[in-house]
Amino acid sequence: MGFEHTTKAFDGDLQELTRLVAEMGGLAERQIVDSVDALIRRDIPLGARVVAADAEIDQMQRTIEERAVLTIARRQPMAVDLREIVGAMRVATDLERIGDLSKNIAKRVTALDSDFHPLKLIRGLEHMTDLVQSQIKSVLDAYTAHDLPAAMVVWNGDEEVDAICTSLFRELLTYMMEDPRNISFCIHLMFCAKNIERIGDHATNIAETVFYMIEGQQLLEKRPKGDMTNFASATPGN
Repeated sequence: MGFEHTTKAFDGDLQELTRLVAEMGGLAERQIVDSVDALIRRDIPLGARVVAADAEIDQMQRTIEERAVLTIARRQPMAVDLREIVGAMRVATDLERIGDLSKNIAKRVTALDSDFHPLKLIRGLEHMTDLVQSQIKSVLDAYTAHDLPAAMVVWNGDEEVDAICTSLFRELLTYMMEDPRNISFCIHLMFCAKNIERIGDHATNIAETVFYMIEGQQLLEKRPKGDMTNFASATPGN
């Protein structure tokens, strides 16, 4: 087998890996949107579909890992080529976790049977979801295009998601203190908001993978965090 043929075969393997990651990314994005949509509209069948669809995302991660390992074994890539393959596996791992977090949100749809449904909280959750879903789309586009500046925009945007989450936690705690009957609903919404914030963390993970693929080293700067969503720091007056 000639060098040119080997190079073409390797390029084909990389293109297939990138295609699979893009397909998996599309599924993960859909899961984020559908899980929160199901939660807000209390759409139990849609929530059930999100839970069921997680198995497809899990299978895609396994497929990507198997293809990646096989490519490494067959092609024995070095330097930048090896980083491409490792990058695909790392992104797939983050997407699998995003799928899990979306599934966790969808599982709470049946628990929100309260008549208490304040518009301000729902709008806050929607805004946070829109922002995170936009970050996932942008960082996946940056991964496909090898666009480091675009990836770094997402990396630096994580603080905004954290700030919205902290604000939402403060609102939820206020509602819980005003009326104990609101506690159950607010606790469920709190967990959902925290899951969305964690999805944002996975967007920054992917941005760091793009940096690693292009620069050949880990991003050593401290990640911008504005996360204050523990109970002590989120309590009004603290």
